[in-house]
Amino acid sequence: MTMPEVMRIGGLELRFLLSSDSTDGSLGLFEMTVQPNARMPIAHHHESWDETIYGLAGVTTWQLGERDVTLELGQNLFIKRGVVHGFRNDTQVPANCLCILTPAALDPGYFREMAALLATGAPDPTKMRETMLRHGLVPAPPA
Repeated sequence: MTMPEVMRIGGLELRFLLSSDSTDGSLGLFEMTVQPNARMPIAHHHESWDETIYGLAGVTTWQLGERDVTLELGQNLFIKRGVVHGFRNDTQVPANCLCILTPAALDPGYFREMAALLATGAPDPTKMRETMLRHGLVPAPPA
C-alpha cells in the first residue's frame, strides 16, 4: 500500500487513492476537496469511462447536460460516459467528495499536466484542450 498522491489545482485538491496501475485498469478512485467559489475549469465529457461521485462533506453543484444537480453529504451522482458535466462550489465552506472512475481510463498524469498549465496564471486554452483530448476528455463548447 502506498501513500496517496495529493495534487492542488487552483481551488481543488485531489488525493489519488487507486489508479489504473494499482487496479489493472479496472477502477480509479480519488477524493476531491472543492474550495468555496472553486469550479472545474472546463466542462467536458468522456467516451471511455463512467464516473460516480459520492458526497462526503459540504455541497457541490454539478452541471449534467443542461441541468444543475446539488450533491450533499451521503448523496451520490452517476455520470454516464458521453454526458457533458462540470461542477462548482457556490457555498462559503469547502466541499469534499469521492470520485470513482470505471474503468480507470484517467490517471494522475492528466491532473499533473493541467496543474502545470493552470499554474502559469494565464493558461493557453489550446494547450488545455490538447491535454484534455490526449487524456480522453472532450471539452464542451463554450456556453
